[in-house]
Amino acid sequence: MQTVTLQDLTKTLPHLDPVPVEALLHREIEKHPGKIVVLDDDPTGVQTVHDIYVYTDCTLASIREGFSRPERLFYLLTNSRGLTEEETTALHRQIALDLATVSQETHIPFQVILRGDSTLRGHYPLEPLLMKHTLEDALQLHFDGEILCPFFLEGGRYTASDIHYVADHDQLIPAGQTEFAKDKTFGYQASDLKEYIEEKTQGKVKADSVASISLEMLLNEDYYLIYNILMGLHDYGHVIVNALDYADLEVFAVAYYRAIAAGKRFLIRSSASLVRVLGDVSPRPLLTAQDLHVNGQGGLIVAGSHTKKTTAQLEALLQLPDVQCVTFNQHLVLEAEAFAQEIERVVREADSLIAKGRTVVIMTRRERIDAGTGNPEDDLIIAVKISTAITDIVARLTHQPAYIIAKGGITSSDIGTKALKVHRALVMGQILPGIPVWQTGPESRFPGLPYIIFPGNVGEADSLRRIVETLSYSSKGESSCHNKS
Repeated sequence: MQTVTLQDLTKTLPHLDPVPVEALLHREIEKHPGKIVVLDDDPTGVQTVHDIYVYTDCTLASIREGFSRPERLFYLLTNSRGLTEEETTALHRQIALDLATVSQETHIPFQVILRGDSTLRGHYPLEPLLMKHTLEDALQLHFDGEILCPFFLEGGRYTASDIHYVADHDQLIPAGQTEFAKDKTFGYQASDLKEYIEEKTQGKVKADSVASISLEMLLNEDYYLIYNILMGLHDYGHVIVNALDYADLEVFAVAYYRAIAAGKRFLIRSSASLVRVLGDVSPRPLLTAQDLHVNGQGGLIVAGSHTKKTTAQLEALLQLPDVQCVTFNQHLVLEAEAFAQEIERVVREADSLIAKGRTVVIMTRRERIDAGTGNPEDDLIIAVKISTAITDIVARLTHQPAYIIAKGGITSSDIGTKALKVHRALVMGQILPGIPVWQTGPESRFPGLPYIIFPGNVGEADSLRRIVETLSYSSKGESSCHNKS
């Protein structure tokens, strides 16, 4: 399977004015009452929205609060990409039961979107199946189908002719040929989304049984054909959505809302872009230093992600003379005493630099470590131990930085929920495309702090550097990396 360019995918397709589609979609959405509940498997899923709340504890009380607020949608942070199958099973069953309870209490209907990774990693198909079976039993209903839409414009993820692509500069690489497909816990081979579903369901769902919403249907605004495909789903059929632009999603969403108005029920597994469209969230300009009320003091960057993209971004960042780096040797994780001493060293050095107003990077060694057992769950357990240590480091810092950037999904989740003690955060918007910013709540350790969640698989090589250049104005000095030899 060859790489292509975006121009290759679009040159033969019609281009229609999307403005009438936006107006039509808004009218369809206004007809539909109820809530959209987004179950987010790591904190990066708010990459496309603003002025929306995310709850970090997934409790019944948080769900009740989300249903009571005026916003059309809210997020529950499950962080399930950092959980074992057993843990995510228990969590999603409980969330489904609590959603059913609150919906029955309030008489407010709801839709569920399982926001997942745009590079196709995560507990799929486990999570949508858990929601399906639990909600069907609790509410005595049935779901007609599941919609898979990993298109994510801000991260350069496109789907055409059912093949999902990941942008690398001006080339689009089939997802199954990227480093993300080689993930030790959530790896896969297929780039064709129909084949991906068959692969992930271990053949229970055959590729030739999966329906497809094509680019031609979307770009021709063939609402009737798309509506009929959705109406034809039954017995939990599957459909994938191709997309190259937000206008494609808007056309799909018009047909989708007409189908659910006709009584169809679907579960959705998507990246962040479809959430914005179905939730009728307007675009917002990128956030500035003034928007975040950063006062020129130094910030803190914490990097746990090990993707090649993250490593390149850190290398570019460390060229800035203002930045001080403290490297955390996570390879000591299998030696309890040495690991504890390493955590203490990093806390001491980072806290001292923050106290001086410096911008500090706490980063793991770039070489990955695994359990060596061949069991993906053992590798996940080690990853969680390392993430816990990084979280502990941030929790033990005594001086507040002007802002915090967390690099990587598990890292950002644990820092937000465990180190910063955030219960409910306001999504302010994005500082760069696909890079969201929380404003921490009054209950948090650092109230009102701009918390920038930088996914491990998003951005260009200079993206992290550009953010820090925009926000940090610490005292000048040579960039250096403090590492225990």
